[in-house]
Amino acid sequence: MARPAQEAGMRLLVNVDVDDLGRATAFYVAALGLRVGRRFGAAGVELLGADAPIYLLAKPAGTVPFPGAGSRRGYDRHWTPIHLDFVADDLDAALARAVAAGARLEEPPSEHAWGRMAVLADPFGHGFCLLQLVGRGYDAVADG
Repeated sequence: MARPAQEAGMRLLVNVDVDDLGRATAFYVAALGLRVGRRFGAAGVELLGADAPIYLLAKPAGTVPFPGAGSRRGYDRHWTPIHLDFVADDLDAALARAVAAGARLEEPPSEHAWGRMAVLADPFGHGFCLLQLVGRGYDAVADG
């Protein structure tokens, strides 16, 4: 069944700003099992293997994200209202792999009606979650 965005001719691309493209590529490949697709010189790398392509974009710390921005890019741990969730078949194995690659565990696995979740941060300050859906997954808590 097509999703509404697909019916409108839209698809999702995920962009992640990083200050060290080589280190970021190594992290996401090792931590999440993604693979390098295309390279865009020193400007970016396409990572494949998730439901949507992830583009790592080289953006130096201290630069402005857009004209007139009130703050500059920083890669210490920060919070944003948008983050990535990666669904794994085996949360414990995925967590071990991510931490071994340099992720910081911020909240150990917790149990929910839909499955399990761990909260982490990548080496560039971006928060992300690892999920393991069980049973009916999100359908266990959906209203309709």
